[in-house]
Amino acid sequence: MATSLQHTSPPTPYVDLGRDEWRALHDRTPLPLTADEVERLRGLGDVIDLDEVREIYLPLSRLLNLYVGATMGAPPSVSWGKLRGAVSTFLGGPQPTTPFVLAVAGSVAVGKSTVARLLRTLLARWPEHPRVELVTTDGFLYPNAELEQRGLMARKGFPESYDRRALTRFVASVKAGQEEVSAPVYSHHVYDIVPGERQTVRRPDILIIEGLNVLQPALPGRLGLADHFDFSLYVDARTSDIREWYLHRFRELRATAFRDPSSYFSRYAGVPEETALAYAERNWRQINEPNLVENIAPTKGRATLVLQKDHTHTVRKVRLRKL
Repeated sequence: MATSLQHTSPPTPYVDLGRDEWRALHDRTPLPLTADEVERLRGLGDVIDLDEVREIYLPLSRLLNLYVGATMGAPPSVSWGKLRGAVSTFLGGPQPTTPFVLAVAGSVAVGKSTVARLLRTLLARWPEHPRVELVTTDGFLYPNAELEQRGLMARKGFPESYDRRALTRFVASVKAGQEEVSAPVYSHHVYDIVPGERQTVRRPDILIIEGLNVLQPALPGRLGLADHFDFSLYVDARTSDIREWYLHRFRELRATAFRDPSSYFSRYAGVPEETALAYAERNWRQINEPNLVENIAPTKGRATLVLQKDHTHTVRKVRLRKL
């Protein structure tokens, strides 16, 4: 007797929400940003607008607010509060709360920096956690001179081009509640670490870490960066769309920031457009796309939440890991 095979979707640890389902969650939360503020926060080439903030990032800030409250044992998380109280009793006294650490990952030109800046601003407007700091992993790239010495200049942005031990120590120190922790500062203008300049973080309620490779697994036998995260977010899009955004951003920079003689890329402002774009295309093909395919995209499955964008930079689906 013939039998029919039923085709079922493979099991997934995520709840998938379409845009309409997700934006329905924003109705009860007032928007604390103006159009001018959104304009200042968005990155070059990112077309995010007030509706996108209201429909996507406002519900996300509320979700994160709930996660922060749960992690710190604040209402409405009764069970987490009871657990924290039980552990404090077991250890013989109240234990200090530690900062909530949020990671934002994704490719070059996917818009993760705008997402991180938006979340920093939105989260800081919740009264429960007004102190929100944002640190990018660019500051933990090795200086260009060291990258040259190690033969890694052509792999800038790959995992091995970062001082991963220093980055992990920084986040671990913040997570441990140290009063003051500092990080190196990177300048996209000069394309290098700024000598002697540091960003200081002083016991924030929330620390946002934004970067290409923040969800990389730990090196063998070591505690990894992601082991210190309370929540992680991955900004996703098709590789072909990201390539177009990257080239568009390069054109915009060529017409603006690259015209400054002190810019590392100033030489591309004065050459014919086809020469400049050939350089950008080669840079994408030899560095950014391989890094995305080999190192960044494979970490997507480690994220707590994935924002999936379409070709217009609009979020079309949200994937939230099940509890």
